[in-house]
Amino acid sequence: MIIDKMEKDELTYHVPVLLKESVDGMNIQPDGTYVDVTFGGAGHSREILSRLGEGGRLLGFDQDEDAERNIVNDTHFIFVRSNFRYLHNFLRYHDIEQVDAILADLGVSSHHFDDSERGFSFRFDGALDMRMNKRAGMTAADIVNTYDEERLANILYLYGELKNSRKLASVIVKARSGQHIRTIGEFLEIIKPLFGREREKKELAKVFQALRIEVNQEMEALKEMLLAATEALKPGGRLVVITYHSLEDRMVKNIMKTGNVEGKAETDFFGNLQTPFRLVNNKVIVPDEAEIERNPRSRSAKLRIAERNKRYGRRSSKQESRRGQEEKTYLTEEYSGWRHSGYRFFPPSNEVAGTYHGIHHLLHSQSLCQSTTTDRNRPAETRIDRH
Repeated sequence: MIIDKMEKDELTYHVPVLLKESVDGMNIQPDGTYVDVTFGGAGHSREILSRLGEGGRLLGFDQDEDAERNIVNDTHFIFVRSNFRYLHNFLRYHDIEQVDAILADLGVSSHHFDDSERGFSFRFDGALDMRMNKRAGMTAADIVNTYDEERLANILYLYGELKNSRKLASVIVKARSGQHIRTIGEFLEIIKPLFGREREKKELAKVFQALRIEVNQEMEALKEMLLAATEALKPGGRLVVITYHSLEDRMVKNIMKTGNVEGKAETDFFGNLQTPFRLVNNKVIVPDEAEIERNPRSRSAKLRIAERNKRYGRRSSKQESRRGQEEKTYLTEEYSGWRHSGYRFFPPSNEVAGTYHGIHHLLHSQSLCQSTTTDRNRPAETRIDRH
């Protein structure tokens, strides 16, 4: 079988994981509207497009400029060069109120791991970078050279789950006092002695994972995307997510089960669980042995699928009015230090918000008192006419 150049580039960039299972889980309808928030090598997007009809459309998100070379030449496809945390903003920009399914493959592309200039892998020497978006400000080198010891230890512990995080942070801070740490090679010379040879690769992978998550603010971005996805899905729409490590998997599992990333179950007056989703697969889907053999990087993948409950309401009018006060600025992704410009939201001032909530509370409390007071035994002149 001859593979054309475009397919070769796609395979070089990233091999799509759980391709059939994930796209099947989206329950594609020919005229539906879909979003692939992790476009990457376009593997999943191409499969989705192959199932669309004349009225179907697909939006693909990716913040990495390298992904632009994989853009699909299809009239049903729209590429959005942005972090998926801005999902809500760009759906509004394209006049899309709700979608039929959203797919997220949260794994780092093979392209990133195999590009020595991007700094994602300890297999190569090069700049200690790790930015998914090359226009972002903070690099991994900035973190190891500027974060204080406690903050550095916390990151290594929370995002890398490293038991010796404090020792690692101490050694890094001591080493950088002599000279700045600029390259992967310099960094490895500092931290390698802390790991035994038998577990060296696994422990180094955890260190690099922790730095990568902090550089790209992955947990914050994931939380924002999941909340936006919950609002964007139509009743019966599907949320399909592939995770690769316990931190992101926990957030995805929580939002699918409880509607929030913290996993706090909310119940109604009668004790019934209030959640926007119904789990489609109660048991997590993982790659089979054949796929792991073809693509070893898929071994840690977990696929979760949930469907938007038809009975679960969207945002309350109070929440919508608050969102209506958000001010949209511009769609470029300039960076200043840690922050995207993208869309910036400006909530009402404390004075305005306080006045609004005070009046709102007063009206509601009066209404509640009236509606809960019976007319029985009331003098006729003081009875409330509810009609």
